[in-house]
Amino acid sequence: MVELMFPLLLLLLPFLLYMAAPQIRKMLSSGVCTSTVQLPGKVVVVTGANTGIGKETAKELAQRGARVYLACRDVEKGELVAKEIQTTTGNQQVLVRKLDLSDTKSIRAFAKGFLAAWEVFLLREVDATIPKSKEKHLHVLINNAGVMMCPYSKTADGFEMHIGVNHLGHFLLTHLLLEKLKESAPSRIVNVSSLAHHLGRIHFHNLQGEKFYNAGLAYCHSKLANILFTQELARRLKGSGVTTYSVHPGTVQSELVRHSSFMRWMWWLFSFFIKTPQQGAQTSLHCALTEGLEILSGNHFSDCHVAWVSAQARNETIARRLWDVSCDLLGLPID
Repeated sequence: MVELMFPLLLLLLPFLLYMAAPQIRKMLSSGVCTSTVQLPGKVVVVTGANTGIGKETAKELAQRGARVYLACRDVEKGELVAKEIQTTTGNQQVLVRKLDLSDTKSIRAFAKGFLAAWEVFLLREVDATIPKSKEKHLHVLINNAGVMMCPYSKTADGFEMHIGVNHLGHFLLTHLLLEKLKESAPSRIVNVSSLAHHLGRIHFHNLQGEKFYNAGLAYCHSKLANILFTQELARRLKGSGVTTYSVHPGTVQSELVRHSSFMRWMWWLFSFFIKTPQQGAQTSLHCALTEGLEILSGNHFSDCHVAWVSAQARNETIARRLWDVSCDLLGLPID
């Protein structure tokens, strides 16, 4: 009898998992942003906003009335997403700007354009392009874009791709926009990290992966760098009115795994249990919107709650050294 039941259970297992998937996904996606804050007159920049978590984050912020900049590498795709968000939310102030985080020239051009250029956008109600003076405020910066498990390659400036895009690119962007954030205070910076930081280490002697390299670990190292950057930035910004948070969005169905056939297979196999991009955006939104969060600046969040980080992620000495090394690599003054 037992011998007959075991094969039967194996046959039923996929069906049982399918039936249980909604409850399991709900359990794994418990964090929901409950803030009702509206954002008329507020200005937001979201990197990597043409897909996945970034797109859903931008959509929700636009829904709340913010002027949202989609900072993305693929402008054509970004324009399509902007039109979709405009149509969905009725908010026409959704703008696309070119930003390639693997090229410091592109990052500097984006910042210069944001801070000094004349903005032109289409008002649907009057069907006319209206010139507008330079952007006077920046209230929320969400450093969302990233790469994962890339074959070994380097950015335009010679940085290993993961540390170059995920950490150094956002480090430079934040530095260039920081004065505007201070002028606009209270303002917030949200850095999207990952639970994978627990496997990360900052090897200063091999920061560019030239001595040894593993694509999976390179991603983990860069996510650890995001948390260390957040903590050191929070320390330096005390009293400025600018607060900063790192977040783990959860395991999310997105294009992030496009470089790994194995990860794409795993994502497909466990697709019933993986968060949707909308669910994955909740913790970023929580940190961008929730009132009274200022006292928790520098903390790491998961499922809209403060989360535990690794011992290395709590190391202030490493955080300060990484800051100085990052400044040196990017040609920024070390203070």
